[in-house]
Amino acid sequence: MAELRTEEEQLEAIKRWWKENGTSLIAGVAIAIAGVVGWNAWQSYQDNQAQAASMRYQQVVNLVDSEETDEARGLIAEITDDHGGTLYADLARLIDARLAVDEGELDKAREILDGVIASSKREYVQGLARLRLARLQVATNDAEAALDTLARDVPAALTAQQADVRGDALHALGRDDEARQAWQEALAVAEQRNQPIYGVQLKLDDLGAEEAML
Repeated sequence: MAELRTEEEQLEAIKRWWKENGTSLIAGVAIAIAGVVGWNAWQSYQDNQAQAASMRYQQVVNLVDSEETDEARGLIAEITDDHGGTLYADLARLIDARLAVDEGELDKAREILDGVIASSKREYVQGLARLRLARLQVATNDAEAALDTLARDVPAALTAQQADVRGDALHALGRDDEARQAWQEALAVAEQRNQPIYGVQLKLDDLGAEEAML
């Protein structure tokens, strides 16, 4: 009888526990299932968004190659609006900045590049935007601003280019000894990382020729 009573007590205890906790348990399971389903749905949505952005970005590249600039810039605006925050939106804005330069819209190009630097979550893209902004600043006789732009660290893969552009800015300011050091650094880093870098040796040669004529 003691064993039966114990079993009956256990059964009653289970019933009481279920009565007290069953609703919350079911709710917890439902929430967990909904969370899994919701996460899978969100992942699927993100994948679809990335795929759509990728296809649109490739269309932009094709339009630029075909010199259909207006259509390309219109599609870039769509990518930025519909897929903001994706890698493809960042890359599309870099193309937009280049197109703005080609059209002589230098202030617009600076605005776009500043926006990429401020909003992109990708260090490499931010670094590319910094280098392009600095080149634009040198080309528009704002070399001091270029040095400020280049003062921030960039990913290691971009350090040779960073040194190259720094040399350009220093040369524009007449600081040729520092420019030479920067260009030599660019060559050394590029060689160390086995990266191609074009025009730097020519700039060093031209600098030597200029000094020889003084």
